[in-house]
Order: sequence, then C-alpha cells, then structure tokens
Amino acid sequence: MQRETDVVVIGAGPVGENVADRARAAGLDVVIVEHELVGGECSYWACVPSKTLLRSAAALRAARRVPGAAEAATGELDVDAVLRRRDFWVSDWSDRGAVDWLDSVGIALERGHGRLDGPRRVVVERSDGETTTLVARHAVVLSTGSDPVIPPIDGLALSRPWASREATSVTAPPRRLAVIGGGAVALEMATVFAGFGTEVTVLARHGLLGGMEPFAGEAVADGLRGLGASVRLGVDVVRVERRPDDEVRLELADGEVLVADEVLVATGRRPRTDGLGLETVGLEPGEWLDVDDSLLVRASTNEEAPWLYAVGDVNRRALLTHQGKYQARAAGDLIGARATGRPLELAPWGAHTATADHSAVPEIVFAEPECGAVGRTAESARRSGRTVRVADVDFGSVSGAGIHADGFAGRARLVVDAELGTVIGATFVGPDVSELVHAATIAIVGEVPVDRLWHAVPAFPTMSEVWLRLLEALGRPGAAEGAAAGDQAASPSTGTTDDDDEEPAA
Repeated sequence: MQRETDVVVIGAGPVGENVADRARAAGLDVVIVEHELVGGECSYWACVPSKTLLRSAAALRAARRVPGAAEAATGELDVDAVLRRRDFWVSDWSDRGAVDWLDSVGIALERGHGRLDGPRRVVVERSDGETTTLVARHAVVLSTGSDPVIPPIDGLALSRPWASREATSVTAPPRRLAVIGGGAVALEMATVFAGFGTEVTVLARHGLLGGMEPFAGEAVADGLRGLGASVRLGVDVVRVERRPDDEVRLELADGEVLVADEVLVATGRRPRTDGLGLETVGLEPGEWLDVDDSLLVRASTNEEAPWLYAVGDVNRRALLTHQGKYQARAAGDLIGARATGRPLELAPWGAHTATADHSAVPEIVFAEPECGAVGRTAESARRSGRTVRVADVDFGSVSGAGIHADGFAGRARLVVDAELGTVIGATFVGPDVSELVHAATIAIVGEVPVDRLWHAVPAFPTMSEVWLRLLEALGRPGAAEGAAAGDQAASPSTGTTDDDDEEPAA
C-alpha cells in the first residue's frame, strides 16, 4: 500500500505527539508511526514511573522532618502500595488512553517499525509482515528517542543487567542492588531502592552529577549514605559475572569483589537511529542527528526544500522530555507555517526556534536530596570566556526553609554574567527545591537584570526567600556596606531573620 499525507512523525512518545499535535492544529493531515506503546519511554519506563516510585518514600522522609507529623510517620514504607501506584500511573503499560487521544484530535496512527526510504518516504513494517509506504507532502519528523548504553565491561552484557526500563518496571525490589553510574538515572534509582530497603551500592568512575555544580553531587552522596546506601567514587568495574545461583559478582580494578542480586547500568544513552533508513538520504545509521535551531536535519537532501526534522533525544541537544517537547512545539509550528505560507520566525528566541537549548535547559534530579539546575555552572561559564560573579547561600538563612523542615540542609548558587548583569546559571540543592528552578529559568530566558530582580519580592515565609539572600550575597548597588542580612541565621524563637519585622499571617 502507498498513502499520501502532509506530515509523517516516526516515534509516538511525548515529543512526537507534540509535533503531530502542533502540525495538526495548523490544519495538516498527520500520521504518527509507533512500534511500541503510544506515549513512549517517558510515560511507561522513565519519567513517570521513576518519579512515582520516588515520591512515596520522599513524602515519608518529609513528614519525619516535621515534629507533629514525625510522630505519626512511624510505620514502614508499603512497597506493594508504591508499586500499585506506579502501575496506575503507567496505565498498566497499556496505551489505550493515548491511542484514544490521537483518535480524538484526528491524528492517524500506524503501528509498526518506520524507516526512511528516500526523501519524504517512510516504509512502515507491521508485526504481521505487511508494509505500508507513507509519502509526506511537507515533512518527515524523526522522534525515535534513545537507548541505554551497556559499556564494554567483561561479562556485563551476559549478566542480564538492568537498564532504566527494568528498574522502573520492577515487580519486587531485590535484596542487594549494584548501580554502575553517577548520573541522574543512577542516583534516582539508587534513591528509589534505598527507600525500599534494598542494600544499594553505587559505583562511579568519577564524581556524581558531573554536569552540575560540584556541591550537588556531594550532597546526593551524603544523602544516599544517610539512607544506608554505599557510594563508591573513583572505582572501575572490570568484570561482571552472574553465577548459576543467580548471584551477580562485580570485580573492581583493585581486585575487590562485590556481590549483588541485580546490577543496574546507567552510564549513558545512544540514539535510536539504527534501522531508520538514514543511508537512503545520505546520513549515517546509528549516529546522533545534527540539527539547526529550527530542528531541521543538516543534510544535503534537506537544503533546497526542507522536509526532514529531528526532535527530542535523537538530536542530542538535551536528553530531557520537557526540552524535547519544547523542540516539538517549535518544529510542529514551523512545519505548519511552511505548509500554509505563514511567516517564519527563525531569529533567536523566535516562535520557530529552540534557542533555549543553548542557555536555559532546566534539569531536576529527584534524588536524596533534590538537585535542580538551569543554565551554566560557574566553571562552564568561566571556560566559555565569561567574567562571572557567584553568589552562594545556605538554606539555613531562609526562614521558609526552616519552617518547611527542621534542620533543613541545602544550598543555592547564582551565576551572574558580570558584564551583562544577568543571571546565566542557578543551582538549588535540598528537600523539595525542584519548584524553585522555574523562577531561575524565567530570569535566564528573559535576561532580567539582577538589579531588577531586587523588585521581585519573594513571599514570606517561603523557600523562595533564597532569592533575596542570593541577591544580598551579590550586593545591591548603592546599599550601605554591611546592610545585607543574608548571612544572618534564622531566629529559633520566631523563625525570622532580624530584618523581618512584619506580623505573622493569620
């Protein structure tokens, strides 16, 4: 069979769904191709199940930090209930609801493996062996995502290691879990299983969370140890063996042998571009797809009459669902504009560009404690040639944090371009700090002058007061020396700093 349509999207995860929806909203006929579940990795094996698995133990720990609630939170975590809640949020790994949504908005679904067969042509191979050829009048969008990398450690691939899918779809936690890796997936899953009572050992070749400020990884290492996990840094796993009794043995470079029931590997991702037919349009199979800010694939076949786009993980700009959906909105709107003759907005920060990928990518690691960051670290900013000012604040100086939890431990950092006077990076570490990141994202995207931020008054008593303390640490132009109160500790009797003279709210 051969069928014509306006747009073909290969990959029906959240990113592909967003491209399809925006192109459909422009009045185009759209076909989306998926060989697994509509909703993709994020919905069934990544973001949704991992955060659901994390939440229950985090809520219990939060209650235990607040007197009054702590006395009631004396029981143990109900792991079976956590897993049932996870099953609900992944719809028991059924995509019926997602398929119904496609039907409701008029996006056609082709079940099967899609591959390019020359410009604007996509062959879909169904499970029954039948094929359909889709011919796109306007665009083909590749949104196939990424897969975990299994490093070439002797015996590892034969030891039936877990990757993120196996970890998030677990039906019963193992007694002992070894985690190889020091990034977000490794640390979130280590936090999940430590919360379940599993004996967790994290093995990282370097530090933790290498893309964030150093204090973020240090805090998570301490947090995991506080949960009873072992965190081993600067170690190399050289051999892995699953024994006949199903026990996994991991040999380290120094000869030490560790024993676990399962081993989780979280050491990176690779693009799902094998078997995608890239060679039919002059591209290399198995490679990440290079795109410009309008998400057009850089290829000779795409120069005269643009038609091939790549969004989400597969272009390696930011391997995060929210950033992929941001790209998808820009690409879908651009495809619609090109097809209908509407003006194109391709300048930086235009409607049809993914400019934020370069400078304002927010990331949250829901470990113990939470770590949230956006923009540049101090070191990466300096390496790029910028002159920077850095403000560091301990959350102990923030009244709202002290009320939020007794002994609240955390740290915040702003990185400011000294010449431009704008925020270019922010990091927050501590319990429940994830909601602070969006304010920093807005400041960076909006290029808000730091002097203007003094007029964005944080409500009292909230953790957002950390913004005032950060500004005080930077110093306000024109203020008398020593006027800042950012380094004053909260008064244990009132929960306020000495410069807070307002009446408590009713």
